[in-house]
Amino acid sequence: MSQKCHFKFIQTLDTKYIVAIRAAVEASHKIMDIYENEFDTIIKDDGSPLTKADLASTKIIHKHLEPLGIPITGEETEKMPFSERKNWIECWCVDPLDGTKEFINRNGEFAVNIALLRDGKPVFGLIASPVQKLMYVGGAETGVFKIEFDSVENAAKWEVISNPSKINDPVVMTCSRSHHSGPVIHFINDLKKISPTVEFAKKGSSLKFFDLASGTADAYPRFAPTMEWDIAAGQAILEALGGSVVHAETGLPLYYNKENLTNPYFIAKTKPLLALSS
Repeated sequence: MSQKCHFKFIQTLDTKYIVAIRAAVEASHKIMDIYENEFDTIIKDDGSPLTKADLASTKIIHKHLEPLGIPITGEETEKMPFSERKNWIECWCVDPLDGTKEFINRNGEFAVNIALLRDGKPVFGLIASPVQKLMYVGGAETGVFKIEFDSVENAAKWEVISNPSKINDPVVMTCSRSHHSGPVIHFINDLKKISPTVEFAKKGSSLKFFDLASGTADAYPRFAPTMEWDIAAGQAILEALGGSVVHAETGLPLYYNKENLTNPYFIAKTKPLLALSS
């Protein structure tokens, strides 16, 4: 659900969030310049792919964020030791090109993720789709907006996103296009207690959170490795809409800027599904 945004509200939006929005748009444009031409791929030490789009996006985002004086952590950012990071009250958590495999495969399902963490909790998130020229932005302090790139400087066209009012019939589970695992069967069986039929919507990168925020999907279980910068922005957005992203075993919200930046297995749910399954 959405409605047009009130301009006076946008005028009060923290400057650092506006900076992050502009950074994501510029980075997205650069990513598309590279996407539409030939590019090389290298393999990093951890086995994951890297393109010049990852590096170019990183450079642009850092250009915008660094003057704000808030530390940055992320996929292509130099990793600071935990002995230093643990003292950070706030930090940015950035994935300059989430879904590099999708980028390489040219299926369009990649994104730019920027989150602001405060005391280990994501308080603001931004997920931008360079192909769709669209982003979801927000957090508990700001509410959630759907913004077309062409409307970034015209706040009257920003759409305020409200909580999905009900689950889909049948219930829809969004899942990864590039990563698969077996333990989801138990989760699917739990969903079938709510809806006899479960539909699956495969999608790459953090764009799965687009489906959750818009209400076109109800759940996103992930029983495979991810990193903090993969989902911090999505968690901020989903929590602001009354949903949750929780540890698959403990049921507690995910915590960030940990010593180990790998996420535990998690389950993301929209507010209506959370109400029915709690």
